[in-house]
Amino acid sequence: MSIRKYRDKTPIIAESAYVDESAVVIGDVKIGEDSSIWPMVVIRGDDQAIVIGDRTNIQDGTVIHVASDNELFPGGIPAIVGDDVVVGHKALLHACTIGNRCLIGMSSTVLDGAVIEDDVILGAGSLVAPGKRLESGYLYVGSPAKRVRKLGDKEKYFLKYAAGHYVELKNEYKTEG
Repeated sequence: MSIRKYRDKTPIIAESAYVDESAVVIGDVKIGEDSSIWPMVVIRGDDQAIVIGDRTNIQDGTVIHVASDNELFPGGIPAIVGDDVVVGHKALLHACTIGNRCLIGMSSTVLDGAVIEDDVILGAGSLVAPGKRLESGYLYVGSPAKRVRKLGDKEKYFLKYAAGHYVELKNEYKTEG
């Protein structure tokens, strides 16, 4: 794995976390307990911080980055991903906030200043525009993402189940070395 210091910031990775050897983690990044970073993920915290919570998995090919200090975003914008989050393959999370127990569908894009509240499913291939807020408890799909309906009990259960499944999977990967 490529864990790199940038400026005076070195990534902080929980001992129980798994980072695949082909992933790249740079700079001001914190990865929480039992989280997993899968092949070909790039997490680059150069101009702002990136925080990934506990039991969160960032799947293959995802890119997470931040916004630098500029006229549009004074002070810049960090990227924050909560606890028990499943981020599908090839997602792009740029300077956004993802709440707890969310599923970010494969190839989705979440842009600068967007906020996804807790307990949200974002369908595959969706685009969350800059500054948009997705309200807790709903399914959103499309480009731009639109609220479709409330999440059912099975979907809410699945959010917690999927995060737990990835904890088990990362434990197997860590054991096999």
